[in-house]
Amino acid sequence: MMAIIKISPIFVLAGLMISGMDVLLAAPMATIVAVLIAMATEKYSFKKILDLALDNVREIVIVFFILMFAYGLAESFMATGVGASIIIMSLKMGVTAKSVAVVGFIVTCILSIATGTSWGTFAACAPVFLWLNHIVGGDILLTVASIAGGACFGDNIGLISDTTVLSSGLQQVEIIHRVRHQGPWSGLCLIATAIVIFVTGTIMGLPSTVGNATEAINQIPPEAWASLAEQRASAVTLLEQVQAGVPFYMIIPLIIVIGMAIKGFQTMICLGAGIVSSLILGTVAGTVESLNGFLELIYTGFSDAGSWSIVMMMWVAAFGGIMNSMKAFEPISKGIISMAKNVRQLMCCNALLCLIGNAALGDETAEIVTISPIMKTITDENVEASEEDMYKLRLRNATFADAMGVYGSQLIPWHCFVLFYVAIAKAVYPLHSFVPTDIIRYNFMAYIAVGSMLILTFTGWDRFIPLFALPREPKVKLRKQKSLVK
Repeated sequence: MMAIIKISPIFVLAGLMISGMDVLLAAPMATIVAVLIAMATEKYSFKKILDLALDNVREIVIVFFILMFAYGLAESFMATGVGASIIIMSLKMGVTAKSVAVVGFIVTCILSIATGTSWGTFAACAPVFLWLNHIVGGDILLTVASIAGGACFGDNIGLISDTTVLSSGLQQVEIIHRVRHQGPWSGLCLIATAIVIFVTGTIMGLPSTVGNATEAINQIPPEAWASLAEQRASAVTLLEQVQAGVPFYMIIPLIIVIGMAIKGFQTMICLGAGIVSSLILGTVAGTVESLNGFLELIYTGFSDAGSWSIVMMMWVAAFGGIMNSMKAFEPISKGIISMAKNVRQLMCCNALLCLIGNAALGDETAEIVTISPIMKTITDENVEASEEDMYKLRLRNATFADAMGVYGSQLIPWHCFVLFYVAIAKAVYPLHSFVPTDIIRYNFMAYIAVGSMLILTFTGWDRFIPLFALPREPKVKLRKQKSLVK
């Protein structure tokens, strides 16, 4: 009974978010419940609880600064033409019915890295590629599912994605380390998906007529523009830049950020370089009209981060500190450890826990903030390893929380991701009545990412992917195994 009482704040948090309450309100309310339970069960004073909460918040302060820079970079990339240059360059190569889905997939993958937002990427690309698909005679379901899957790519690995920052922060790992850890796996998923999409388009026997992007944008009806402006105004700005045209060199800021990340520069240095380079090149291209106007973009990004993400993370961190202090996650930990025979099986259970949590909550942010502290506790308390190897396990847990949240969402019909995509697709392309299963049916990126993550982790085949291998036994072992040896 005591165990149920201690873990009940998690149910409060989950219940509030399932009811539709924003995590920014749900987290404080769940924290209050946790405070009351900790005072009653552990006999903590309020000062003691406050210290525990603040200690946990202090450990992720750097994440708050990274979030501000990330939001600022996203605003600058959307407004200065970095995002538009990606679309323009890809469409210059010529798009046919056979290739429209795979081109849309690759463009959304790159654009989502540049903007850090899957929703914004889908909103910006859906009008272009759904109407382009219409012009060249492509398969509408293959195209919509492909751009939906691609839009999630940067949300899982992008330096400026809030889910990347959040999942990394809750596992207390460097974002740049996390990106390098999963980078090769993510790249292989991208390549495999692109091949499958192209082969599928070829098998369908689609025509080879080349389409025109300008014609596709011109066919977007006025009511679609109005709906898009209401739901995602930044997407309209990006589409207008695609129509007007921006110099190809505006893609350079994105190349700089990715290149510096691969080289191992600290996250804030990478983000800062992207902001400065987009200012300089945007000024040359004419997309930045004044320094004050550009600084206003950065201010907007900082404000957006502070008004929601940072405050939410502070409350979630405080909540986690209190819950950990009274060992609230011990029952879940014991349940998983009783099933797992080795560290790999334990890690696989963590991944499944994320997927189940995502399906139950219907929101990837809710899954990340709810399940991440549980995974961290399970791993920290039940695995014996060097600090270096424990860090690698935390990197994988961060990847689990994000990948199963973002990619897993694409396989859940009632998930907020899928419902948003359906709403946007209906608004910008009224010729087809989209339903959630349309996003899922040909979403090969989601199938490949989720399936490969589980299989590679369980089998140990991740050792064949550079930088992605988990430490192997006996370098890491379950604590119960050590006890049995004794």
